[in-house]
Amino acid sequence: MSTNTSNNTQNVFQEIISHCKEYGFIFPSSEIYDGLSAIYDYGPYGIELKNNIQQYWWKAMVQLHENIVGIDAAIFMHPNTWKASGHVDAFNDPLIDNKDSKKRYRADVLIEEAIQKQEAKIDKEVDKAQKKFGDTFDKEMFLKTNPNVLRVKEKIGGIEARFKKALEENNLEELKQIIVDLEIVCPISGTRNWTEVRQFNLMFSTEVGSVAEDASVIYLRPETAQGIFVNFLNVLNTSRQRIPFGIAQVGKAFRNEIVARQFIFRTREFEQMEMQFFVRPGEEMKWYEYWKEARMKWHRSLGFGANKLKWHDHLKPAHYANAAVDIEFEFPFGFKEMEGIHSRTDYDLTQHQNLSGKKLQYFDHELDKSYVPYVIETSVGLNRTFLALICNGYKIEKLEDGSERTVLALPPFLAPVQIAIFPLIKKDGLPEKSREIMDVLKWDFKCFYEEKDTIGKRYRRMDALGTPYCITIDHQTLQDNTVTIRERDSMKQERISIEKLKEVVNEKIDWRAGLR
Repeated sequence: MSTNTSNNTQNVFQEIISHCKEYGFIFPSSEIYDGLSAIYDYGPYGIELKNNIQQYWWKAMVQLHENIVGIDAAIFMHPNTWKASGHVDAFNDPLIDNKDSKKRYRADVLIEEAIQKQEAKIDKEVDKAQKKFGDTFDKEMFLKTNPNVLRVKEKIGGIEARFKKALEENNLEELKQIIVDLEIVCPISGTRNWTEVRQFNLMFSTEVGSVAEDASVIYLRPETAQGIFVNFLNVLNTSRQRIPFGIAQVGKAFRNEIVARQFIFRTREFEQMEMQFFVRPGEEMKWYEYWKEARMKWHRSLGFGANKLKWHDHLKPAHYANAAVDIEFEFPFGFKEMEGIHSRTDYDLTQHQNLSGKKLQYFDHELDKSYVPYVIETSVGLNRTFLALICNGYKIEKLEDGSERTVLALPPFLAPVQIAIFPLIKKDGLPEKSREIMDVLKWDFKCFYEEKDTIGKRYRRMDALGTPYCITIDHQTLQDNTVTIRERDSMKQERISIEKLKEVVNEKIDWRAGLR
């Protein structure tokens, strides 16, 4: 990425951050006290968008699947939960400091970003060749034969082999050496004056008990998955589910991120939308492939273009997994993880079974035997999905008259305000008629009513909020019972009868359309 391109994307990202605050999506937490690093509050329109994303995921994951049920587990769990899961001993990030800027970075992320820069060189070669050869261009053959591409591929392969080995062996010295060999510089200071790589545990601890001397150390959960695993038997015994079946949950998790950055992408308090799918041992890869495709389809339904999403296979899956892949979205700061799909084997249930002494098994009547099920996990960040939608939808358009408008092109069914209702003027019975329409529509849609300012200014404000449809009530409405409905993206307007208004809007704002 060139310096100009990097600066441009950084500027756009800063615009997005400012837009989120100005229009009531996201505020810095405790801002009157100068805020708290990497903690954010969701404003009036932010909470509506976040709730809509969560509900859409829940409908797609639970409502549309007869064999998936939901739970809501507590944030505080018995400390042995995290001993069994491996978080107490192994939930660490490899961190490195730049001595000149005094900034701290994740060593693995620095290396991954360096690999991405090499991959970008291949993309650049492909783009050049595409322009040169046009319709006759054979991309697959080009990638197999072009000398420049092959040299970069060989370099990437060498880096990845060293990187994977260092991660598997937890070799912090080798991670540092890879950073040195790749001549990775600090983005702030521009120097390569690095410290050694060190491990930091990410769990927040606190105490439970009324008297400090008798209090027990307890952790804020660093993930929501374990709440599902420790409730496996409870759900199995009460939901009448049979394998294969899933348990879904939306909830907050907490990680003491030393390197919290990029707005709400990486924060210390965040929300996950997770589903653990329990299957027969030996059938896990079939279901792993199934959920990979199902989850990618869901992300596509959010309106992300094909070039905005990609797969990223893990070089070193987590200790509990035998296969792992991420769905990445192209944020202004590069492709980053949105969702992880993991084949977790029987690791979690076995660990909890061993430490608790409780039998966490399933009796399969068809096979006439008991076993610990294998698990396929889908885990998507709610906050990251929120940010991806904002980044994907934010744009500034030049209009025919030379003016500009800011638009947040959100999917209509997710928009924080779905319908804005405007009387053309504040007299002649138009506000009263507008309120009548508002009182009908607000039962089914998130509506917004406004009389202030010119109709043009009101349209612009709703464009910036992502409101897909505006309804204007004018003097003709009083004569023929029709209104003007204006569409956000095209700015086209049409006249429709008030009697058909609910039916027309319902068709335009239908969450089911994306999943059919």
